[in-house]
Amino acid sequence: MTLHLPDAHGALRAYEPRTEPLALAPGAPLTSRTVFSAAHVVADPYADTTPDSPAAVDWDATLAFRRHLWAHGLGVAEAMDTAQRGMGLDWAGAAELIRRSAAEAQAAGGRIACGVGTDQLAGGPATRAEVRAAYEEQLAVVEESGAQAILMASRALAATAQGPEDYLEVYGHLLRQAAEPVILHWLGPMFDPALEGYWGSADLDAATATFLDVIAAHPDKVDGIKVSLLDARRETDIRRRLPKGVRCYTGDDFNYPELIAGDDQGFSHALLGVFDPLGPLAAEAVRVLDTGDTDGFRALLDPTVELSRHLFQAPTRFYKTGVVFLAWLAGHQSHFTMVGGLQSARSLPHLARAYELADRLGLFPDPKLAEDRMRTLLHLYGVTP
Repeated sequence: MTLHLPDAHGALRAYEPRTEPLALAPGAPLTSRTVFSAAHVVADPYADTTPDSPAAVDWDATLAFRRHLWAHGLGVAEAMDTAQRGMGLDWAGAAELIRRSAAEAQAAGGRIACGVGTDQLAGGPATRAEVRAAYEEQLAVVEESGAQAILMASRALAATAQGPEDYLEVYGHLLRQAAEPVILHWLGPMFDPALEGYWGSADLDAATATFLDVIAAHPDKVDGIKVSLLDARRETDIRRRLPKGVRCYTGDDFNYPELIAGDDQGFSHALLGVFDPLGPLAAEAVRVLDTGDTDGFRALLDPTVELSRHLFQAPTRFYKTGVVFLAWLAGHQSHFTMVGGLQSARSLPHLARAYELADRLGLFPDPKLAEDRMRTLLHLYGVTP
């Protein structure tokens, strides 16, 4: 049956949903690349909360989604930006998420890495010593859970740091005491405006130099870096300047196929929010790459970029709304409710376009369910063609 989807100008366009999904069954473990999906959390739709209340999480549905990702051979990057850290999920909720997901990973035999930040300092200005202590508290929780640590960019450090030397001191302190090699995460201001000028400078060349200095001083404590700047050229340049043995995990949701495919001087692994909705398709593409078939890999993954660029369009930080919306349409959860009320952060035309692009890719295991849920949302918004 035809759906009538609204565009940004208020006009309706006819769309014929597909009737068959892609056949994307779980497969062999990935071998040529290490791939993490930064996973979303599922809100409890029955909780009596407000946008500024502590997050109410549906733990069963949240953990079931992680099992879905592991079944397809992907690792899970837990308690990251995609899980609404600092946008509805506070540190108490993130700590519980880390503990539960790490235990689930051990039971399922899945790979997991978890975000370490300073978001318990959200109440106001913090000293550098308080920033270090906050990082240490979260690092201890992740290490005690048995997960790998991802040192996330810190809003509190960005607010208090006076220059590059403060970043060198704080990160050096943390890396020296980390029990196992960590992933360093550079999240650009398009994802979080509070991180403008991270590494001590708004000049990206100067910031890159400081970032690389941190790694060069502790190469044995850095498993890899995640770069989320939406700049393929800069990521490639950083990748080529890393010490031997330090990996680059692309966080570029605009240019990931070319960065993962790589060139004659190397390639990026992946730690991506867009691999939440693309999980099975992304895993299948990497399995094709495992055979040495780069063209086949690009043929599967290149068509997904239009959807990813749509989900991550400015304001980029609201991409989580589209990710959760697609999880609802795909049947991974029973509702389109988000912690912090962020289901309202994108417009109906934006969501309608996301549905259309995802449906064309065959991402929905049950296209009829996705169609019915999209039709329900349209009626809710008063669309009656």
